[in-house]
Amino acid sequence: MAVIIKSCEKRSLAHKCGIKAQDILVSINGNVIEDVLDYRFYIAENKLDIVVLRKGKEKTFTIIKDEYDDIGIEFDSYLMDKQHGCKNKCIFCFIDQLPKGMRKSLYFKDDDSRMSFLFGNYITLTNITRHEIDRIIKMHISPINISVHTANPELRSKMMGNNNAGEALKIIDEFANAGIKMNCQIVLCKGINDGDELKHTLEFLGDRYPNVSSVAVVPVGMTKHRDNLYPLIPHDEASAKDAICIIEHFAYDFYKKQGTRFAFASDEMYIKAKLPIPSEDFYEDYPQIENGVGLIASLKTDFLSALEQCEYDNIKGNVTMVTGVDSYSLLKELTDGFTEKFPDVSINLYPIVNDFFGHDITVTGLITGGDIIKQLKDKETSNKLLIPSCMLKHGETVFLDDVTVEDIEKELSLNITIVECDGYDLVDTLIDICND
Repeated sequence: MAVIIKSCEKRSLAHKCGIKAQDILVSINGNVIEDVLDYRFYIAENKLDIVVLRKGKEKTFTIIKDEYDDIGIEFDSYLMDKQHGCKNKCIFCFIDQLPKGMRKSLYFKDDDSRMSFLFGNYITLTNITRHEIDRIIKMHISPINISVHTANPELRSKMMGNNNAGEALKIIDEFANAGIKMNCQIVLCKGINDGDELKHTLEFLGDRYPNVSSVAVVPVGMTKHRDNLYPLIPHDEASAKDAICIIEHFAYDFYKKQGTRFAFASDEMYIKAKLPIPSEDFYEDYPQIENGVGLIASLKTDFLSALEQCEYDNIKGNVTMVTGVDSYSLLKELTDGFTEKFPDVSINLYPIVNDFFGHDITVTGLITGGDIIKQLKDKETSNKLLIPSCMLKHGETVFLDDVTVEDIEKELSLNITIVECDGYDLVDTLIDICND
């Protein structure tokens, strides 16, 4: 595959030795370069013999460098080829539950091992080639994030709509035997992979510790757009409590043996069960926070710490905030603490009900701009609105329904500030807005 060099940073090692834009990168130290993982791995050497193709002729350039020095080559595509799509037809797939008419990129189902390492995406192992497996082991790429769901091969094939899904579980052992670290997740479907199946899956993964480092159990997300899809049943208070009982019992026994809980239920599971969120120390070093495990505990701890350290006085202001239904109780507690410390600050906090995806979707990250506009129109608001960054497309100001931050500002005649989903940043942002 041709890997075209987009540019070389001026005065970089590659630029100084004569490599140019539009050269085709062929190999580094005799190793063929197919994508960014190959490139990153092989440029770690101190001496690089780089072969490029220029106007049909091969040219070799030698670079001497320190081990961790970058050489300054940039490419058109980060992966250098197309992202690998998913070949499964999971009964719980969230993308299959999206309404029609959304932007095309939202319908792409990622299942790319490179994205797992580079960005923390979860893969199923059903789309991975022998070449990729061998390369991960050779390069010792860790961690790999894996969507397991069940350790029962037949059930996994059924849940994922792929006859190879059960056989793919063997790759976990192959990675474990090679010392590859893995984080795993289980999307829990009521009456399907819960109960005894959940116990079996936790035991299966626990037996592969420490190479399987942690497990997150999250409840299946169900939108209102499920026409002609598998008839799933949403989790209720009783089923969520049963799941947490299994997870915590397993984690308690595991902690006594290994010094880590290893398996954690997501915050959403505790909310569905109407159980209190565990304290910060329960989550150890937050190994599954990207899966919504410990987010609430972390946010609360950081917010209270930042508020306690705050030495400002005479802060005045009126701020409006929005959040998902799940996070409302916590944020109400925290913002009440803020206004207690700063009595001249008023905070209007509103939980946004998810009309776009359906009321069973209660997490903040799936709130749409249209729902914010509709539900704030008749509410008492200030001219300053705080919106958490998790509602927006990464690096942009666009919601899932393609409504933009600018659309909301225009429609509601207010100014929006984006705040990170972090307790320290929330306190700092509230103070900055009120001091503005």
